[in-house]
Amino acid sequence: MTFPAWTIAPFVLMLAAIAIAPLVPSLSKLWDRPRNQLIYALLLGLPVAIGVIAVGEWHLVVDALVEYGQFIALLLALFIVSGGFFLRGDIAATPRVNTIFLAIGGVLASFIGTTGAAMLLIRPLLNTNLERRHKAHTVVFAIFIVANCGGLLTPLGDPPLFLGMLRGVPFTWTFHLLPMWLFVNALLLLTYWALDRRIIAHEAKEDVYADTVNVIPLKLVGASNAIWFAIIILAVALIPSLDPDAIVEGDATWTQYVPWREIVMIGAALCSLFLGSRSIRYDENEFEFGPIQEVAALFVGIFLTMIPALAVLRSAAPSLPLNEITLFVFTGGLSSVLDNAPTYATFFEMASQLPGEPRVADVPELYLMAISLGAVLCGAMTYIGNGPNFMVKSLAETSGVKMPSFGGYVQRAVMYLAPTLIAMMLLFIAQPLWLKAIGLALTLLLLGRIVMLFVTTDGEVGAALAHLDPDVRGTRPAVPPVGRSRKPAGAFDSPPRPDEP
Repeated sequence: MTFPAWTIAPFVLMLAAIAIAPLVPSLSKLWDRPRNQLIYALLLGLPVAIGVIAVGEWHLVVDALVEYGQFIALLLALFIVSGGFFLRGDIAATPRVNTIFLAIGGVLASFIGTTGAAMLLIRPLLNTNLERRHKAHTVVFAIFIVANCGGLLTPLGDPPLFLGMLRGVPFTWTFHLLPMWLFVNALLLLTYWALDRRIIAHEAKEDVYADTVNVIPLKLVGASNAIWFAIIILAVALIPSLDPDAIVEGDATWTQYVPWREIVMIGAALCSLFLGSRSIRYDENEFEFGPIQEVAALFVGIFLTMIPALAVLRSAAPSLPLNEITLFVFTGGLSSVLDNAPTYATFFEMASQLPGEPRVADVPELYLMAISLGAVLCGAMTYIGNGPNFMVKSLAETSGVKMPSFGGYVQRAVMYLAPTLIAMMLLFIAQPLWLKAIGLALTLLLLGRIVMLFVTTDGEVGAALAHLDPDVRGTRPAVPPVGRSRKPAGAFDSPPRPDEP
């Protein structure tokens, strides 16, 4: 059935509230309560559901509610199990150590989810950098890598990819995105390492010394939760869920009425919750259900209001200028300012109406690749592009880190992340050779910037670099005495003691 264009309005209002309400002081306090978010979601979603049922398309509501239940079950299970881990300790916050932290987080994000990886690593990362004055850039790159770009390799990594799996994308298909994952995260890690190496040279040497001597070895506690993570991963990959299509058609067997996969995942989460250490979860990890309640409240509205919106967009797809580049740009652009899961679902449906071979889940594979990359990677462009972004920002500010404003964060994303994503798009998605050549040239320019950050000039920040980099511009040069090494203190070796000349 074709719905009139105006029926997309509830979906637009739903996404607009998610994007705007947290930024408006008079609304943010009301919006922060999951109860109020649920009321708003139901005020928009229930009339849509009733209208769809009234015109005889009740099966679309059933499909949406089943997909919502599957979606929330996975997020809830990952959220609960990740809350049982905690990484104790405080080691020297050298550029190498911080880069390793971010690299580990980027790998974990694909297997325990970007939210789980971010919540697991952000507190230890903040503790490690406690003695350093300049650390906002570290949190920004944690959002880039751990809370977004790392979660590209499996449907567990980021909600958009799980929505794709629910629509028929094979669990292992996302492994095809490994080259892009490596390219983006490697460039971001190299950029961060060179930037942090520059910045630590401008820290007060007594702060760097204190960071070096106040060391507590790292220790992962709650490691038994890895068992429950393994069960969830196996359930997603191997166990079927209920079959809404067979149910709607009336030929489902009794086994197709049972959500086996969700039962196993929630069972594993409950085992983690009740069998794990309460002190690790609630005292050290400060675990609470607020974030997942917010997600559950908002997405019931999103899934219901999406029903007519997806139908409208599906019918409009053949007349739009959609190709592999525009799909990446449109999906990425909207994922930057709206939640990336419904954005993915929207363009997935539109791409299913386009010609092209080979196809995956009835979507041309090249287009599916562009949509997946745009939704996951570009969610890092703003604080509101992906759920973990604001959570990491909030935890950092609670720990005393002065984070960039919304505009300041976007400035850093445009500076570091956007060129990396453009280079990746040109090299891996674009088909004309001349675009690939431009992508290679841009990659070489990005590597040149890394070298520029790496090379020091007597510990001072050059004028060009100061204009280029707000993080370096905010530091004070620590010029070493004549005759002393120009290598930034703390980059590889222990810094001098404060009482040394």
